[in-house]
Amino acid sequence: MSVNLTAMNQYRSVDVRSAVASASPHRLIAMLYDGALASLANAKGCIVRKDIEERAKQLNKANDIVLALYDFLDREKGGEIAVNLGRLYQYIIQGILEANRDQSADKIQELINLLLELKQGWISMPLDIRMGKK
Repeated sequence: MSVNLTAMNQYRSVDVRSAVASASPHRLIAMLYDGALASLANAKGCIVRKDIEERAKQLNKANDIVLALYDFLDREKGGEIAVNLGRLYQYIIQGILEANRDQSADKIQELINLLLELKQGWISMPLDIRMGKK
């Protein structure tokens, strides 16, 4: 069974790497949102199951992803929007720390809802803006 699991994880890793290699910058950000959302959902399940080690692992992963989103912000081109997004990302990072400390599934759900809104706004962005034409 563990051999099959190892093979599946390796396949998944190759699949993710090839998706990243061929993705546009816009798609990469959407993939980061997906990764953060998946990690938060997994962490929420870990709280229910009382799996402390995996909860911490998933929340650390979500934190790293949100930090990457924060680092990708172009404050010169993005202006006030980038500054506001930065503040939201900082709020999410703080919320992840609180959720881990308090073992709060409710806090994680709040962060999931916020990230879902951000992702929806990102993927509904008009094509000309995505391509840097505006």
